[in-house]
Amino acid sequence: MSSALSTPTRYVRRMSAIERGYLFASTAGGTPQLIQTVIEGDGRLDPAELAHAVEVATDANPGMAVTRKNSNWRGGGPRPPVTVLPDSTELVHSDRGDIVGAAPLYEDIDVVRGPVAEILLQPGPRTRLVVRASHIVTDGRGLQHWLADVFRVLRGTDPVGSPATVNDTHFLAAAGKVAPVAGTGKIPTQPTMLGSGPASGRPLWVRRTVPAAPKGVTARIAAAVSGRLPAECGHVLVPVDLRRHDRSIDSTANLTAQLLVPVERGGDWRRIHSRLLTGLLRKHEVAQQLGRDFRNTNPFVNSLTEAAQYTGDAFPAAAIISDHGPFDLTRYAAPTFAPDTIYTLPMLVPYVEMFVSAFQLDDRTELTVGARERPGAVEAARALLDDTAALLLSD
Repeated sequence: MSSALSTPTRYVRRMSAIERGYLFASTAGGTPQLIQTVIEGDGRLDPAELAHAVEVATDANPGMAVTRKNSNWRGGGPRPPVTVLPDSTELVHSDRGDIVGAAPLYEDIDVVRGPVAEILLQPGPRTRLVVRASHIVTDGRGLQHWLADVFRVLRGTDPVGSPATVNDTHFLAAAGKVAPVAGTGKIPTQPTMLGSGPASGRPLWVRRTVPAAPKGVTARIAAAVSGRLPAECGHVLVPVDLRRHDRSIDSTANLTAQLLVPVERGGDWRRIHSRLLTGLLRKHEVAQQLGRDFRNTNPFVNSLTEAAQYTGDAFPAAAIISDHGPFDLTRYAAPTFAPDTIYTLPMLVPYVEMFVSAFQLDDRTELTVGARERPGAVEAARALLDDTAALLLSD
């Protein structure tokens, strides 16, 4: 189904430093900076009803129908389209946990002309939705807010909406006084942990369901990653939602700051968890973001020329670890559709070797590793998930 232009709106939002960073990463690395969330369940969704719900929800969340104009996001762009794929399309299928995706999952999204998001709908014995959005424009929480509104409309209720036009500067100010954090300087690269040899430039995804949902998921994943560090020390990045500093404002903007966490090889997850909590309590994600000159203070890369020198066989950061926490799937339920699982297809980031995503669903944890396709990568990712599962199942 083709998208229609949104109702004209005066929505204008200044592009934030965070969003510029993702735009820079997209340009430097040549890899799509996308959020791709997969929802599966029983029942069916009527394509026309879903498309109507997307229109209503998007008009209530104009930040999901923007186009880029210089340094601004302007509303009134194309609404996210709903594309129905034939039952025979192998959109996502698994082989020993490896996720093999169809061509649409590797295509980029144009933030200049829009639309900045889309929904792929695959009907069948089980309905599957793949919700795709540019991470330059929104983040995981923003996308979830909009998608929850889509399903509110499907259930016959009004969308909550989010017309706010503030960007990260508002939430950084709302955090109040924050003590500075000493700079790390340029972080040295380390050889790959997931396979070796030339990378194809395409992402691969490996998925695992672990029958446990303990506390400290982020730290346990970080500990599993640290066990494979080629050097004595390394770094992981933990996305932190800046909305926590002003919960009165709903926004679909990209408001995710990165918390840089040092880890030692084979580190204990409890120590990493304590370090992570300390960073959050001291608002280190704010301190690391305030006053940042991306060109001069980024610990990974400072120019497009420098970024072009990365060959994909060594990285400053080992992993991004995004734990969505306990997740209520009923927010994506409809009268004719009952979801029973959710997971993501993590994007490639130019300066990070892998991206690990987690959702806790009742008494299980859904994990996905996103990495570069290279010899031995799938087997290494499976082994990493074995280590992670063991830690999730431990006391």
